[in-house]
Amino acid sequence: MTAAPHLYVDADACPVKAETVKGAERHGWPVVFVANAWFAVPRAPRVCVQVVSGSFDAADDWIVEQLRPHDVVITAGIPLAARSLKCGAHVLGPSGKPFTDDNIGNALATRELMADLRAYGVGGGPPPFGPRDRSRFLQALEETVRLATRGRPR
Repeated sequence: MTAAPHLYVDADACPVKAETVKGAERHGWPVVFVANAWFAVPRAPRVCVQVVSGSFDAADDWIVEQLRPHDVVITAGIPLAARSLKCGAHVLGPSGKPFTDDNIGNALATRELMADLRAYGVGGGPPPFGPRDRSRFLQALEETVRLATRGRPR
């Protein structure tokens, strides 16, 4: 018998913690927030925090070690998204944009380009996160959890 799917959140600077818990609770999924330091999370019966220490990528490494096919990962980290997809997980960014096998290569390339531009002082950060972004995330999370529950790829 396989374990029930889990929802893992790369929680450092994640703007959709409450929305993630809301979506997971609707389906009875456990949520694990993973971070380098303890922080408060929305209270719910199946929610926990995993604090990891060590290298810069310790949270990413811990998440990848836990993943099973059809788990869901919430992350803005494109390298973690790529690693999670290789494990068969469904991956969503906090904006609600899914990372898939079809778009992860472009996301990695864009990340590198933006890092180069920032090194030259060009560009800025992402736009402010607002109510529409939260709504879009909730809708995408609902769709993703339903697909994962049925064992279907994105």
